[in-house]
Amino acid sequence: MNTLGWAGLRPLQQASIPPILDGDHVLVTAPTAGGKTESAIVPLISRILTESWQGTSVLYVCPLKALLNNLHVRLSRYLSMVGLECGIWHGDITETSKRATRRGRPACILITPESMEAMLISAKPDSRELLREIRAVLIDEVHAFARDDRGWHLLCVLERIARLSGRELQRIGLSATIGNPESVLEWMAGHCEGNRTAVSISGSATGEPEVTLDYVGTLENAASVIATLYPNEKRLVFCDSRGRVEKLAMHLRGAGVKVYVSHSSLSAERRREAEQAFSEGDACVILATSTLELGIDVGDLDRVIQIDAPGSVASFLQRLGRTGRRPGTSRNCLFLATTQNALLQAAALIDLWRGGYVEPIEPPRQPLHILAQQFLALSLQEKRVAANDISKWLGRLPVVRETSAATWERVIMFLTSEGIVFADQGLYSIGVEGEVRFGRKHFLELVSVFASPSLLRVMHGREEVGTVDPASLSARPGQPLILSLGGHCWEVVHVDWRERLVFVKTSNQKGRSLWLGSRPGMPFIQARTVRKLLSTRGHCKTWSRRAKEAMDQARAGYEPATTSGATFRRDPQTAELHVWTFAGGPVNSLLSEAAVSLLKLAAAPAIDNFRVTFPPGVNATEVTTMMERMHRSENLAEYAHPSTDVLKGVKFWECLPPDLAREVFVMRNYDLPSTRVVLNERLASKAGTNGEAPV
Repeated sequence: MNTLGWAGLRPLQQASIPPILDGDHVLVTAPTAGGKTESAIVPLISRILTESWQGTSVLYVCPLKALLNNLHVRLSRYLSMVGLECGIWHGDITETSKRATRRGRPACILITPESMEAMLISAKPDSRELLREIRAVLIDEVHAFARDDRGWHLLCVLERIARLSGRELQRIGLSATIGNPESVLEWMAGHCEGNRTAVSISGSATGEPEVTLDYVGTLENAASVIATLYPNEKRLVFCDSRGRVEKLAMHLRGAGVKVYVSHSSLSAERRREAEQAFSEGDACVILATSTLELGIDVGDLDRVIQIDAPGSVASFLQRLGRTGRRPGTSRNCLFLATTQNALLQAAALIDLWRGGYVEPIEPPRQPLHILAQQFLALSLQEKRVAANDISKWLGRLPVVRETSAATWERVIMFLTSEGIVFADQGLYSIGVEGEVRFGRKHFLELVSVFASPSLLRVMHGREEVGTVDPASLSARPGQPLILSLGGHCWEVVHVDWRERLVFVKTSNQKGRSLWLGSRPGMPFIQARTVRKLLSTRGHCKTWSRRAKEAMDQARAGYEPATTSGATFRRDPQTAELHVWTFAGGPVNSLLSEAAVSLLKLAAAPAIDNFRVTFPPGVNATEVTTMMERMHRSENLAEYAHPSTDVLKGVKFWECLPPDLAREVFVMRNYDLPSTRVVLNERLASKAGTNGEAPV
């Protein structure tokens, strides 16, 4: 109490301590700055002391190296108060420091899943030995793991450590933004022995947040607003594009604003310098992508400003929670929309948030490629493995139990035929091709499992135009691939899949892209919320005068298209047929690809988040017939046609037979249930809306 200045425990901490002391697997969810880290680490320190845990007994896992660096100072202070040490281990830590950690065996190590994997497959046995005494694993920002393949990788690595240590590992997850905590707890520890407990504290001590949506029209206008508003305050500004961060920085510096920049294209050292300078300064601005979303401490903030909109309500809550941490202050966020589409998406996110909605965390389906990666990793860890060793090491995981023996046999046969593994009397080791593909820099390609999110940067010369999802790069043979990005059309010249770069040149042809701007297609619920807002006439109290005027203009423009169900409109100038679904990019992408085969089109129709645009020769009756045929199908996935190049967007796709790799990709990138909703709506409204109305 005297050293830390704590007058007592917060409600979250009072609720978390008993189950953690009892050894339960615990998921702790609460708003940011709610004391989650302390609610978990303090009782674990108590268990280390009272139960005489030896060696390195606790792993503190984070998704970002920067977050580990940030937490290391705080956790080191807590542990040192009772004579314990806290280590740190990730890709930027020197070998000298790692050697000292192996010798010193600190009670707790802050680490990434990739570094845990590297320790397991390391040729240095003392690295693996460091993991034998692990008793508890604390997973910070657990939602960031659970929603992508890094989560599956983390669960697999934890299973291997548990088998290595010969004991069940207590699992404690921390998160500020989970809409379905019980499901995430089941994913994290449902296969483990012991009790499971979810601890959740809602609300905030800082009162009702101040949220405002403004429409500014351009990035330059956004810079003018930022420079003019709150000039004496510390402002954190989020952009979801590195290119836009840099452009906004240029505008603000031209206006005389003190600006710092943080994004993933900068070196870790440069980011730390900017973040430290910002945290120690005042009356300044730091511009960031999502790198500063996950709890990294940049000091006391006065304002959060969001350019356009984040991709989810959960992401918005993370950013909103960066403010209101000082007594007497409240959480706040100012949205500055630079386009009409951004205005609609931001308004939809705010509406969903006001209604209490947070996206449920849904782990990616069918992580078969991760199991193939784990087979390779085990062959390095154990030198040689049998085909069924994947079950011995990982068999408790439902995704392993649900994989049929026939499917797994096909994967092993494929790995062998490709030379990725070498078979010798029923035992497997890394093959020559496996060494070539993954062996560089001590198998860094095998350890560095995932890039999240899986986007490719679009480059026009040296200028970054934006980013696209691999699903946007599907083209028919002999046809040029034209992307629509940033309000311009670009012809793809070359795709460098290893470096995740798309090189383009300007084009006068009409482009097609799965994404709007630089973000993955809008989810179904957001697109439907946009339709709801466009269909009404009221104004939200969070909208500025300019936002209200821009929304009224949008409503007038979209008015013919916002009725229920897929609405057909013929453009009188281009003769194109617009089918308005308001279903989001993943749904419209599937409808577009289905049209190629069912309507015998030369190229897939263009899409955005709200519509599918068919060429002039297609009429409403043909599209309706197409949708009826899809509705009768029991397997909508058969209409998805990702190209082989697109499959390269899935890490370790080359470890699966092509048809299995395609199946994994389709299950992850197409919203089949929501597509079914759209097809049902179309059939229900067929009688009244089968004709074509002019735009």
